[in-house]
Amino acid sequence: MKHYDVIVVGAGPAGLGAAIEAGRLGAKVLLLDENDRPGGQLFKQIHKFFGSREHYAGTRGFAIGRQLLREAEEAGVEIHLGRRVWGIFPDGSVTAANDAEIVRYQGSCLILATGASENALAFPGCTLPGVMTAGAAQTFANVHHVLPGQDIVMVGSGNVGLIVTYQLLQAGANVEAILEAAPRLSGYAVHAGKVRRAGVPVLLSHTVTRAMGDGSLEAVEIAQVDEHFAPILGTEQVIPCDTLCLAVGLTPRVELADVSGCDLVWSGPLGGKLPRHNRHMESSRSNILVAGDLAGIEEASTALDEGRLAGTRAACRLGLLDERAYEGRRAEIQGRLDRLRQGPFGEKRRRAKEEVWKA
Repeated sequence: MKHYDVIVVGAGPAGLGAAIEAGRLGAKVLLLDENDRPGGQLFKQIHKFFGSREHYAGTRGFAIGRQLLREAEEAGVEIHLGRRVWGIFPDGSVTAANDAEIVRYQGSCLILATGASENALAFPGCTLPGVMTAGAAQTFANVHHVLPGQDIVMVGSGNVGLIVTYQLLQAGANVEAILEAAPRLSGYAVHAGKVRRAGVPVLLSHTVTRAMGDGSLEAVEIAQVDEHFAPILGTEQVIPCDTLCLAVGLTPRVELADVSGCDLVWSGPLGGKLPRHNRHMESSRSNILVAGDLAGIEEASTALDEGRLAGTRAACRLGLLDERAYEGRRAEIQGRLDRLRQGPFGEKRRRAKEEVWKA
């Protein structure tokens, strides 16, 4: 059984950030991911990121993924793709499998960066072909270069819904409407402005009540909702479409953290159940750190810096960095995280994060 100083599970922004940081500080690092390419959601992102130089501002998401992969390789990180981690044991060992074999690895420190899964909605007809998550539609268009459909209705006006709407428009689809159950848009103004200028109708206080079609999606029934988000009888209308995209939030993928014995806490603003952790990204398990969407749903830039913080902390615990040097680096990263958690959207997440730290 091969031994590593740090084993990172998940090769999205958080996992790559953690692996790069620990590797640069001298740790022997293994990065595992169930997918065939690293980068997580970054490789589906064709829009330019904004923020600071440390967050690759002005660079498209897929290019950031490639850059992080180069940095990981330069830091000496060993990357094993196509391996699904299904076992974490008290002695620090990890079991992963692909189609051909099951392999067990030994690690002194484990960093979980398993990301999040997309939420769904249940309604009559929700299993019809043509009903999918916004992430699935984004994969069709941006990774495989195939339109998921021609006439599309989007449910959800958060950043994911708005960004995917605009990308589908760029790919040549018609977006018939964006439905939002809340009385106001929930995404950033910069993204909302793009879809409004493109002429996409945004129906606030509306939701989908039924998907209709003979063998595949042909139309959706929508309705206005009251202050309790219950459909109002008599407000129904039908929109012909061949694709319905659901962008109704994300949930941290806590399964591995849970089975490994990490304590879980609930935080509505951060997506639901997540591992309890402190400011250093240390979980309740002494040898396990967490980062990224697993530690609370935020943004790719936040996930990247949380990963960097976890990787730095792991190196410190291994004796590769003294406490004084660690605190200097931690303060630098935490300063960036604090700036990302400013404003009307970020402030709510900042308060939620502080509650998790106190739990």
